[in-house]
Amino acid sequence: MKAQLLLVEDDTAIADMVQLHLAEAGFVVHRESDSRGALRVIGSRDWDLVLLDLTLPGGDGWDICRQLRQRSERLPVIIVSARSSEAHRVLGLELGADDYLVKPFSMLELVARVRALLRRAQRQPPPHDALHFNGLQFDPVRREVVQGQARTPLTLRESDLLGFLARHPGQVFSRAELLDKVWGHGFDGYEHTVNSHINRLRQKIEADPQEPRWIQTVWGVGYRFDAGAARAAPDPPP
Repeated sequence: MKAQLLLVEDDTAIADMVQLHLAEAGFVVHRESDSRGALRVIGSRDWDLVLLDLTLPGGDGWDICRQLRQRSERLPVIIVSARSSEAHRVLGLELGADDYLVKPFSMLELVARVRALLRRAQRQPPPHDALHFNGLQFDPVRREVVQGQARTPLTLRESDLLGFLARHPGQVFSRAELLDKVWGHGFDGYEHTVNSHINRLRQKIEADPQEPRWIQTVWGVGYRFDAGAARAAPDPPP
């Protein structure tokens, strides 16, 4: 069955071109040109991926991104925007977008990023691949973190990032290395992409994101998953 993509773009020429290339790549593309239409169809079916512009008639793409994440942490979202500043990229990723592509862009690159995200979304790790730590369990199949009775869903990128770090406990990775290992060799993004996803992960799994227990910053180098510190902090008695 062909993947169902939602394209939210008010520029007809760009939307025509994107739809043409994605259709040639084997995807079914539904188009909306304004915020109201996008919000109307978001819940109408189970989309496989959303391509979202930020400057839209009748509303703001930021609000759509927030609502998409409120509905599902697992739905892949790519922001496609002419807003090219670092602040805009960081905000888009902090709101939960999996990728951010700046206009003008190569159609080949767009198709490649769509395919890469869909492959990650459809990939199912083996059931025994769950990782257990003292007080925290990461389930890569469900893409969620379990702490006590609480289950916290993760986005596609968050799940990949946490899984990579947790499988290499104590090892320090630079932002460039994480971009390479988690996003892939062809990802041409700022290293602040990593910062944004680390911040979102900390908001979800840390008791105090300002004093992280699990994902620690190694100043001047990068990040590590500190399983040793986690084991050294025992759970409170029942």
